[in-house]
Amino acid sequence: MGNKDQHLPVLFREALEALNMIPGGCYIDGTFGRGGHSAAMLKALDKTGRLLAIDKDPDAIEFASQMFLDDERFQIKQGSFASLEQFAEEAGITGQVNGVLLDLGVSSPQLDRAERGFSFLNDGPLDMRMDNSSGVSAADWLKIAEVDEMVQVFKTYGEERFAKRIARAIAEARDERPIETTRRLAEIVSAANPSWEKGKHPATRCFQAIRIHINKELEDLKACLDQSLRVLVPGGRLVVISFHSLEDRIVKRFMRDAARGEQFPVGIPVTEQQRNATLNLIGKAIKPSRQEVDKNPRARSAVLRVAERKL
Repeated sequence: MGNKDQHLPVLFREALEALNMIPGGCYIDGTFGRGGHSAAMLKALDKTGRLLAIDKDPDAIEFASQMFLDDERFQIKQGSFASLEQFAEEAGITGQVNGVLLDLGVSSPQLDRAERGFSFLNDGPLDMRMDNSSGVSAADWLKIAEVDEMVQVFKTYGEERFAKRIARAIAEARDERPIETTRRLAEIVSAANPSWEKGKHPATRCFQAIRIHINKELEDLKACLDQSLRVLVPGGRLVVISFHSLEDRIVKRFMRDAARGEQFPVGIPVTEQQRNATLNLIGKAIKPSRQEVDKNPRARSAVLRVAERKL
């Protein structure tokens, strides 16, 4: 990985091509991270172009303020992309945006920094918050979560087959002492998990589930996708990179339903205008090449989907 602050965007070239950028256009990078996409987008814009970036992570905001300090075309907001429409209104660009890019999941700097508490491979405080200045940490949630709630989270957000066994093991372990580090949680989950996919750590699914739950990632994604229809100009592109099946399923269904428009009973004659479709699907889902996966194993599950606001 090299520098721990260097995030290597997955499907980087493909995402930039999918945005179909206009030099004087207006764009939103909904997941700034460490600015890889934003830097490339600004490079493609002329002096009249505009870029609004969004990120929950205070570290990302600080990094952006240093990286693009003197670029008047650039603006960043701290918060969730679930507030996409609000941020666009504050920037005065609602209905004028030529492209929205969402690179979902956790960035490499977040995973690699043990103190952020995202990784089961690096021991650190059990946090997992994208914005570690507010909200409930993973450790605090595990102190109070009922077994049934943990089971539901592990099944829904981690698709974990042994959710009940793992939840009970966590409840027993926390009765002895609070679970406050990533290593201890990973050890508890691993000991309770009788079977897992080859090449995957036994705690992978539970760590993913807890992270998604405490950050409200799927709820935020649904809200952002819906709002994108109101901020995009006709012909503007929505480009989304997902990293697990739950995210991709939401993106795929949203784009499909928006492209189909309102559904009527069979036999009822309707015009395209009456269907009120709002998106056109652009191409098929794109996945990383074998060369990219070899270079960056975290790319293996990535899927890029593209849609365009109907004219």
